[in-house]
Parts: sequence; structure tokens; C-alpha cells
Amino acid sequence: MVVGILTLHLSVFDAMTLKDKRRVIKSLKDRISNRYNVSIAEVDHNDSIRSCLIAVAMVANEGRFVDSALNGLVDFVRKIRNLTLVDYTIETV
Repeated sequence: MVVGILTLHLSVFDAMTLKDKRRVIKSLKDRISNRYNVSIAEVDHNDSIRSCLIAVAMVANEGRFVDSALNGLVDFVRKIRNLTLVDYTIETV
């Protein structure tokens, strides 16, 4: 069993209020969880208007599958217009 953890540091430049940011982040979380079948949560920067830290967890039988899926998820996030991917890390255990 392999557990993969992806952390995404995102910026929401169009957000003027926390409500704007939360709308964008909730939409992103819903799209990711439906498309990739992973667990996802906002884990830090909850009260920051333009910054967000999201953690994604995935469990599978093979490490190659986890790495491939999480790298695909990073590519998916990079293509979203109203978000900027500042940094990310992938860990497998």
C-alpha cells in the first residue's frame, strides 16, 4: 500500500474577500475530488484573502500510479485560470 500526499500552495489574485476565495477554492476542491477520487482539504491560510494551502491524499497499490496521478493533478491545477500555483510538494509513504 502506498500513500501519496500532495500539498498545493495557491494564490487567488481575483479574490477581494474571503467569500470570493472560498467560492473559488470550494469549486476547485469539488472538481478535484470528483475527477481524481482523492481526499482534499484546505489546511492552512484559512483567513488569508489571496493565499491557500491545500492537501490532497491518495492511496493505491503502486507508487508509480500515485506519482502519475498526483503529477496529473498538478498539471490540472496549473491550467485553471483564476488560480496561480505558487509551489507544490509530493510525498509518498
